[in-house]
Amino acid sequence: MAFNIQDFITKQVTSAMGSVDVPSAAKNQVLNGLTESILGSLTQTATKAGGIDQLKNLLTGKTEAASSPITALATNIFSKNILGSLGLGDGTNSALTGLIPVIIGQLGGILKDQDGDGDVDLNDILATLGVGGGAGSIIGTAAKSILGSLFGKK
Repeated sequence: MAFNIQDFITKQVTSAMGSVDVPSAAKNQVLNGLTESILGSLTQTATKAGGIDQLKNLLTGKTEAASSPITALATNIFSKNILGSLGLGDGTNSALTGLIPVIIGQLGGILKDQDGDGDVDLNDILATLGVGGGAGSIIGTAAKSILGSLFGKK
């Protein structure tokens, strides 16, 4: 089964939210907001100069989540788009934004050297994401083309 980063983040958010007292009327909005903010920060980072290296460093565990610009971006997105409209109070807002580095920290180490060549490269990303079938498969070819252009490998 392929790795699904959205499902992984949603599970981490759901687990982490249990430690914060959020009114039941706002729980789904907070859950969705945290998930979307984290995914949004990953997506926005991937599309900017140097972003792929930031993602690679975060996902391999080379960069700590607490000091990552990806975490700072997720916090800003969540604070502006979700917390600003809910009026949960400073204590709850602080507790919720404090979950973001913890959740993003769970992403560290998901990307590993899968093929034993001593580095994390496009082949390892494809293996982690469950893209199989080798270069001959349609999915493998498309993924290698897209990701290869991002990582400079064909």
